[in-house]
Amino acid sequence: MSTLQAIETVDSGIPRIPVGDWVKTGFDWVKEHLEGFFDAVSSAIRAVTDGLTDLLQWPPALVLVVVLALLAWLVRDWKLALGSLLGLLFVVSVDQWDNAMATLSLVLVATIVALLIAVPLGILAARSDKVSRVVRPLMDLMQTMPAFVWLVPTVTLFSLGMPAALVATVIFALPPGVRLTELGIRQVDAEVVEAGQAFGGNPRQILGGIQLPLAMPTIMAGVNQVIMLALSMAVIAGFVGAGGLGNAVVTSISRLDVGLGFEAGLSVVALAIFLDRITAAVGSGSLGRLRRRVTRRDATPQSSPEAGDQQAGAAVTSGTRA
Repeated sequence: MSTLQAIETVDSGIPRIPVGDWVKTGFDWVKEHLEGFFDAVSSAIRAVTDGLTDLLQWPPALVLVVVLALLAWLVRDWKLALGSLLGLLFVVSVDQWDNAMATLSLVLVATIVALLIAVPLGILAARSDKVSRVVRPLMDLMQTMPAFVWLVPTVTLFSLGMPAALVATVIFALPPGVRLTELGIRQVDAEVVEAGQAFGGNPRQILGGIQLPLAMPTIMAGVNQVIMLALSMAVIAGFVGAGGLGNAVVTSISRLDVGLGFEAGLSVVALAIFLDRITAAVGSGSLGRLRRRVTRRDATPQSSPEAGDQQAGAAVTSGTRA
């Protein structure tokens, strides 16, 4: 009878589908019966993120800034190192370093978890059209859902704090990793794969020795996008008590403190540019001084179909030995 009454009260005359009621009932059941599981997951998340945050905040800020600038110099060049140095020094100068390290901790943990899910799922989708047809709509849903919406179910299951923020960040950042892993493997030249098969390589050897190495630039582009989305979501997660720069942004909104908002926002920009340039350098193969040192020692092989076949055979052979 209540269902009939609900249908009759819809203004447009179309029967109302109580999706919200179904979802709420489902989450209430999950929370009631799996409360111990979610408590354990929350404890594990807090232990990992708090430990990493303490580690990043342990050395003096200027020491870590220099270390990160040297990392930028190694993977690219002195220009990136100088830009990273200036950007990170700005974060220190506006007294947002501890908040930035808390946000970086959340981003790193969320990125690792997202990639542990995304890369295997992308590989499965690339190797099976059936899996791909199931995965793509799910990725569409996850990618198009507004970021704030993901905070609601995670807070319901994990309550306010870092665990809810981390789970929401993983969900929001996952799709690019899956999509670009699948795309990278599917774009590998079929002739190279056939050459590996001709040398007797099994699917596992071809995947590890040929497809993944050749797809690595595209996969690294996915890693870059995962990091950027994780950073954007980590700031939004400040609304559920995640701490870090997101908390500073929320505080500036509640106090109408424009200065604090700009300081936190520009700190997010500096951190985002640093992470983007580092991952872009690794993904493009432009490893600066490291690559130049290797290039001086090793002669560059000529590019030819025969060379490609030989490389495929060598990859399969090395996989067989392993």
